[in-house]
Formats: sequence, structure tokens, C-alpha cells
Amino acid sequence: MFSKGFASDNNSGVHPRILEAINDVNHGHTIAYGDDPFTRKAIERFKQIFGSDIEVYFVFIGSAANVLGLKAITQPHNAIICADTAHINVDECGAPERFTGCKLLTVPTSNGKLTIEGIKKHMHGFGYQHHSQPKVISISQVSELGTVYTVDEIRTLADFAHSHNMFLHMDGARLANAAVSLGKGFREFTRDAGVDVLSFGGTKNGMMYGEAIVFFNQQLAHDFMFTRKQGLQLASKMRYISAQFLAYLEDGQWDATARHANEMAKLLVERVSKISGIKITQPVEANAVFAIIPSELIPKLQKEYFFYIWDDDRSEVRWMTSWDTTEEDIDRFCNLLETLMRTVKQ
Repeated sequence: MFSKGFASDNNSGVHPRILEAINDVNHGHTIAYGDDPFTRKAIERFKQIFGSDIEVYFVFIGSAANVLGLKAITQPHNAIICADTAHINVDECGAPERFTGCKLLTVPTSNGKLTIEGIKKHMHGFGYQHHSQPKVISISQVSELGTVYTVDEIRTLADFAHSHNMFLHMDGARLANAAVSLGKGFREFTRDAGVDVLSFGGTKNGMMYGEAIVFFNQQLAHDFMFTRKQGLQLASKMRYISAQFLAYLEDGQWDATARHANEMAKLLVERVSKISGIKITQPVEANAVFAIIPSELIPKLQKEYFFYIWDDDRSEVRWMTSWDTTEEDIDRFCNLLETLMRTVKQ
């Protein structure tokens, strides 16, 4: 058993209720490749949340949800605009560009969130055969810097995209954390705000594996069953993904786990902010804390609590809380950090 750290909400275990749901469907035989009653029921649950006129496809991982969702709404001559910190730009090993054929056009941001002003520099060359044609604006909700787009910010980006015959894609790996932060239902800041394609994540919030690609315009999912198959994401025993989503979306399970993770991040930043010499660099709006600490302390702290360095040059680190982070975890971490900080002052 590994000790808890603050590296990623991917590192936490699976919520017991999710494991129970997997076990509950682990009996008998059923039709494979999604033609089972559990998958049909899970899709129906998504339709209850987002509307009956949507298309939902389950895949294994978030990178696949992003890449295949983007592939469905682009041609290889298109371009996808995203923040320079976006997961599709930094952490997917070039998969979006390889499998869609599209060019990624990045926008520097101070807080991980795109704005119209930042996007405008890429809005040229339409109809010019020598230029990649901008077709998608892709945003992360929660952003890679732990910030959360408001409903109005999303709607502004969607309106701008649609006015230029473009689409708005949302990477919702931490969608539940955003919903809790905003105090909104999923639909309010996705479909109702103008999002066209959504990667709906659950792995970072207590699920074992499995993501959903949600198309709010059914025409955009034309032939997507073949895209998913060619993309190696058609699960034969899909019931084990579907069962997780059923448990995840039932009785506010997603809310309970995300709310706890967010609350733990707020507790962490509250404790850390009291330690002299540490600078918090981003507002804590979900379950991430970004801070600048003395560089010589990082390896000492990492020996006890694993976490990632975000920016070596600034000695900026990222601490993530999870559904299973406890107050005791935070107390011990902050006590160690405070003790180490005293050695710096001496």
C-alpha cells in the first residue's frame, strides 16, 4: 500500500460504491460491445441529465475521449485553439495532432482560461488554402491551473465560436469538481451554455476507469461508432464502465466525492497560507492548490508526500486533493511543511 500524496486525483483508489457496482454486474452473461441493459440504462441516465436528443459513447480513458471527440468534429486541415497549458497540448503525447491531423494553436494564459482577446490572434486565414482552418475552441473545465470557467465565460466562448462556424469542445476530466464549485447542474454550464462536444470524466473522482463522450448535436456523432472502433476504444465488456457511471450518477455520488475533494483543497490552502514564506499562485476554485515554495524543500517534502513540480524556474508546485483525502492527511503534510520552512529561515 502506497502512502497518500498530493500529486494527482488519478492516484487515489476507487470509491467502494463504484467497486460494489462493478461487482453487482459481474454475474451471468450479457451481450458485449454495449448491447447490454446496463449500458442502455447508463445512456438513459445521461439523457435525463442533458436531454433526450444527445448521443453518448463510453470509452476507457480521458485522452481517448478528447481525441476522438475532437476527431468527430474536425477534418485534418482544421486547427484547434486551446490554452497553452491544456491537457490536449501538454499531456497527451501529441495524440490529438496525430489522430485528428489537426494543428493545435495555443494561447498563453495566466490562469488556464481562454478569453476572446487571446483567441483573436488565431482567427485569420479563413478560406485561404495555405492556412489551417480554425474549427474548434477547446477548453478544460476545471482548467489545468485549477480555475473554473463561469457559465457566462463559457457562453461567451461558445457564441464566439458559433459566430465563426466553429465548435466549442470541453475537456471535463474534473467536471464534477467544476459543478460543485459553480453550484450548478452539469447541463447548465455545458449544453445550455453552448458546448457542442463534452468529454465527461469520472476517473479522477472515484471511478476505476471510463469516460463518456457526449454530443449535444446528434449530427456531430454521425458514424461515430466507427470512429470509436477504429480508435481502439470500443469496450467488449462495456457493462463494467456503464455500471460505474450508473453508481456515479446515482443519488449524488459524484457530488459527494467532488465536494469533499474541493473542501480538502480549501482546507489545505487555508493551512498553507498561514505558513510564512509560501506564495499561493492561483485562486483555489476546485481541488488544486498551486504554490511557490523554497526549491531546496521540494525533494525533502516529496520523500514523505509525492507531488509534482509545476514550474521548475519559479519553484512552483501543484498539490491535488482527492475524494479520499482526509483532514489528518492535510494536518500531517502542513506540519511537515512548516517544520521544513523553519530550517530555511535559520
